[in-house]
Amino acid sequence: MSYFNNINKIKYEGPTSTNPFSFKFYNPEEKIGDKTIEEYLRFGVAYWHTFAENLSDPFGAGTAIRPWDKFTGMDLAKARVEAAFEFFEKLNIPFFCFHDADIAPEGDNLKETYKNLDVIVSMIKDYMEDSKTKLLWNTANNFTNPRFVHGAASSNNADVFAYSAAKVKKGLEIGKELGAENYVFWGGREGYETLLNTNLALELDNLGRFFHMAVDYAKEIGFDAQFLIEPKPKEPTSHQYDFDVASGYAFLQHYGLQDHFKFNIEANHATLAGHSFEHELRYARIHGMLGSVDANQGHPLLGWDTDEFPTDIYATTLAMYEIIKNGGLGKGGLNFDAKVRRASFEAEDLFHAHIAGMDSFAVGLKIAQKLIDDNVMDSVIDERYKSYKEGIGKDIVEGNTNFHKLEEYALGLTEIKNESGKLERIKATINQYLLRAYAGE
Repeated sequence: MSYFNNINKIKYEGPTSTNPFSFKFYNPEEKIGDKTIEEYLRFGVAYWHTFAENLSDPFGAGTAIRPWDKFTGMDLAKARVEAAFEFFEKLNIPFFCFHDADIAPEGDNLKETYKNLDVIVSMIKDYMEDSKTKLLWNTANNFTNPRFVHGAASSNNADVFAYSAAKVKKGLEIGKELGAENYVFWGGREGYETLLNTNLALELDNLGRFFHMAVDYAKEIGFDAQFLIEPKPKEPTSHQYDFDVASGYAFLQHYGLQDHFKFNIEANHATLAGHSFEHELRYARIHGMLGSVDANQGHPLLGWDTDEFPTDIYATTLAMYEIIKNGGLGKGGLNFDAKVRRASFEAEDLFHAHIAGMDSFAVGLKIAQKLIDDNVMDSVIDERYKSYKEGIGKDIVEGNTNFHKLEEYALGLTEIKNESGKLERIKATINQYLLRAYAGE
């Protein structure tokens, strides 16, 4: 059965194409350096937003019109698998991602849930044999069901901790069976509403224990996927434990987990934390912790997680600058954790959204590579910090000084002269590269 009858395989047609079902800038076979664009960007489709999202919001029922919604229960789950792999093939996408609850409905108990998962995982495995699309990562949904009202691994209820562990155990087994390259931990409710009823130390310790058990079990079954933590500062709790990359990194170091995990960084989560997307990417990169990316963007006028498809070329350029500097994403990729707007309810809108996102990151990749090739950003930074390349600055960097020597040096200064940071000039230069790309240069 076909779910997208009127849509052919999406192909690259170039920037002058007027075909809405074509790539204008994403040419998967084009080489950037020693990699093709497809190899660099490693795009993934988010199963939850693309096939399970009904576009409801707190003020209204779902608006999505999907050809598979005539089914229910396990029949719906099977239809979504069929639709998903048709979508993957027509979009020519290399990866996809899912939560356990996205692909199969929960049963009346955990045994029934496992049974449902086994049926759908077997079906997905069969489809993957004839598909280029691989599993970028999977994860367990330990936040939607009311049992997780107080959290999962950080819950005050030990039964919930155990139930959460069982779900992750099953998720690791599924990941191994389907060849997942990563496994993600997003602590949807791993946080608190108020400290008035929270044992903060116990919850953090339990979260650390939980991650160590996951590492141990992955080793036990020979699942060598990269483990990823996805930071988010708030929503649904008022304070999430994995607030941002910096706090997440401190957590990993404190519990001796830094060698087992990297970060899956989402653009919209970065802005919710009061950071830019590129800040989170760079903080992870300079500490060797950049693993994968959830590609989306927030709405500048709204203060919540809107999960819009990425279309801001400035943002994708700066993001790709960090990813190129990282040497790529290794086992990671650019997963579109993004949903179409509530008024974009037709099935074909799913294609338009992904095309827009893929084109936006392809442009960002090309511009970022030119910025690096022309040494634009590095030359600015090298010049700005030149005082640390000689004299007292070099002594500071190389550890050849102390407070006594620094005081002696400072007492001898007759003038301290700062230089302009030239921010406006830098932004103008970046704009120049953006406009050159627009002009096809």
